[in-house]
Amino acid sequence: MIKAAGIDEVTDATFAAEVLAERDLPVLVEFTADWCPPCRQLAPVLSALAKEETGRLKVVQIDSDSNPATMVEYGVMSMPTMLVFQGGQPVLSLVGARPLRRLRQDLEGVLPA
Repeated sequence: MIKAAGIDEVTDATFAAEVLAERDLPVLVEFTADWCPPCRQLAPVLSALAKEETGRLKVVQIDSDSNPATMVEYGVMSMPTMLVFQGGQPVLSLVGARPLRRLRQDLEGVLPA
C-alpha cells in the first residue's frame, strides 16, 4: 500500500472501530492500492491535510486489495476514492487525485467550523 506519512491504516477488521465508531470528528477514508499512480500523487496531499486539520478531521487509508469487504460494502469502484464519514455514515464521496487546495474546497461543507 502507498502509505501517506502520518496517516493510520485501517483494515476490514478495524474499520468499524476506527471509522464508524468515531463520533467527535469527520473521518476521511482513502481507498488506495499499490498499483494506482494517482494514489501516489495523493499521498503527500493527504499527509499535509491530516497535519493541517488535526483536531478537525481524522484521515485514514485502507488498502483496497487487502480489504475487499469494505470496498464492496461502500461500492468503491475506482482508485483513489475518498469517503468522508460523520457519525458512522458516509456523507461525501470524492473520486480521483486532486491538489490540496481543491481537496480543502471539497471538504468545506463537512469540516467543523
